[in-house]
Amino acid sequence: MLWMLLTVVPVAIAALLLSIFVRGNPVYWTCIFWLRLAIHGARILCGVRWRIQGMENLPTAAERTSAVILLSKHQSTWETFAYPTLMTHPLAYVFKRELLYIPFFGWAMARMDMIHIDRSKRSEAWAKVAAQGKRLAAQGHWVIMFPEGTRTARGQVGEYKTGGTRLALETGVPVVPMAATSARCWPRRSFLLRPGVVDISIGKPISPLGREPGELMREVQGWIESEMQRLDPEAYGHTLDPSPQRA
Repeated sequence: MLWMLLTVVPVAIAALLLSIFVRGNPVYWTCIFWLRLAIHGARILCGVRWRIQGMENLPTAAERTSAVILLSKHQSTWETFAYPTLMTHPLAYVFKRELLYIPFFGWAMARMDMIHIDRSKRSEAWAKVAAQGKRLAAQGHWVIMFPEGTRTARGQVGEYKTGGTRLALETGVPVVPMAATSARCWPRRSFLLRPGVVDISIGKPISPLGREPGELMREVQGWIESEMQRLDPEAYGHTLDPSPQRA
């Protein structure tokens, strides 16, 4: 935490100054430089490593106009920091606007081309997501959303909301489900990072054409949760043997 605090201030100031003259990708990659410092700091100082499978399911760096909507399991702050450092395309998060008020961190986020919403105004929030999501998809950016809305405890399942699949239907952009076992190393509501490995799995793109938002999200949820059980069976041990116990 001290490492993140010491490094965020100079990088945020650099991003804010840069944003006076240019916007878009230069500011984005400046901010992502700090995320790299944070993720590699967690690896070196706390022993949090990662391994990824399924990168072949994403468009390559050369495919600049191939947009996708990433729908990921959300257990920790770790994946929100890690994903932009691992992806070949700029990511546009959909996030609550309260994060913009965090000194330096939030100020820099405000200069990035992302989608911040007021969750208390649901209809306005969705209209903003739809409008900006279409614009970003047309530019080839990847929109990323966490269907559960908030971080869930290890081994738990939150309520999967259909905002991501509704956006897919609006834009015609495929959705890509993702699973991540980040709570194994950085549990929610904790400042303590535990040494270990975060497994990330990326599923195949799913076309939204001819689908309904709820039905498409159920497919996304089914893939994510089954993959979570495969990646972290220890966390789901109570679900692995459904047979009743004998007296």
